[in-house]
Amino acid sequence: MPIILAGVSHHRTPLEVRERLFFAPDAMPEWLDRLGRYNGLEERLILSTCNRVEVYSSAESFEAGVDAIRSFLSEAREVAAETLRRHLYVLRDEEAMRHLFLVASSLDSMVVGEPQILGQVKEAYRLAQENGHAGKNLASLFARAFQVAKKVRERTAIGEAPVSVSSAAVDLAKKIFGGMEGRTVLLLGAGEMAELAARHLAAQGASAILVANRTLARAQELAQALGGRAVDYQNITAELAAADIVIASTGAPHIVLDRGRVASALELRRDRPMFLIDIAVPRDVDPGVNELENVYLYDIDDLQSVVSANLKGREKEAEQGRLIVEEELRSFLRRRKAEELSRTFAAIRVQAEAFRERELTKTLNRLPGLDEKERQALEAMTRAIVNKLLHHPFAHLREMAAEQADEKTIEFVQRLFGLEPGAIELPPPGPDDEA
Repeated sequence: MPIILAGVSHHRTPLEVRERLFFAPDAMPEWLDRLGRYNGLEERLILSTCNRVEVYSSAESFEAGVDAIRSFLSEAREVAAETLRRHLYVLRDEEAMRHLFLVASSLDSMVVGEPQILGQVKEAYRLAQENGHAGKNLASLFARAFQVAKKVRERTAIGEAPVSVSSAAVDLAKKIFGGMEGRTVLLLGAGEMAELAARHLAAQGASAILVANRTLARAQELAQALGGRAVDYQNITAELAAADIVIASTGAPHIVLDRGRVASALELRRDRPMFLIDIAVPRDVDPGVNELENVYLYDIDDLQSVVSANLKGREKEAEQGRLIVEEELRSFLRRRKAEELSRTFAAIRVQAEAFRERELTKTLNRLPGLDEKERQALEAMTRAIVNKLLHHPFAHLREMAAEQADEKTIEFVQRLFGLEPGAIELPPPGPDDEA
């Protein structure tokens, strides 16, 4: 059965279309059941994230399967068929498999190397499998996708360098202090990026978070959310001296921390190092602070430069990751082809054995005088004839299959022996599938 993928993503579809097609995780079982009512899809899985909505399926007919998915998306999310036609990409078999491997490995993400997507793919498969929508075809495909993603992570450094301003700031802080345990963080202002950086620092072990904001209520609200303490914005000199890391994002139109105030704090700190992260525009921290000993000041441009350099590094690692995907895809396709050919051989042998037994029974009925030994001799002779007749074709067909990676080889074999592709249930491979 063909593997079908139809979906939209951040690469070619605007947010206003993606958000209309989004399927909430808590309602996914109901959406899968609804998708299952459309004819043409034997197996079904929906992957829905902020950057992509994709339907994976195994179907007897590629065209009927694609039509079913298009109808489902259009009707379930009330999206015009013309809108779907412009944005929906449709992939089949090898291309669909390659795409899934790239997605699971975070090589198709908006931020290459981000770790969340693999968990989202696993959750999508879990929901499909537990609700009876993912059978053996999707099970085999997604199991391999998870293995590929693991290999890409193990063999490359694709996820190591931080590629957001907040994560870059945390990474620099860890390098300066060697770790966050026992460190005090002071937030000047309550901006979104500052809050995110503070959360990262707290997760890395920072022991205290102080929040100073011109609006005390907002400082108290954020401090409570972060498990920290609100401090007086107008009198922060003492708090500044206690801070190992200062994140400034006040939105003030002028400098908030000048060189003199920071120098005074350093004296109280007895020259213990201080890391200042200025992510405000206009800047909150006097650039001259960088001239002081034991002070490390990074502004938004510095951090963006770090992020850009890390992104370039990730792209180099991504190139290696894509090579791994191609290698794994070729291996997976070879294995699929070998398994399908093995099942085909088993079906041929079952068919040949049925012919042999039928003709043998006719012959024995015409020769009622044969004793048991003679009957066994005829049985052995007819079985040997079948084995010898099948041996050379099977050996030759295996060689053909090894050289030709397309599905037409297997379809040709099935038709050659009177097995209509898709019309019979092939038995699983067993010890007698080789002549």
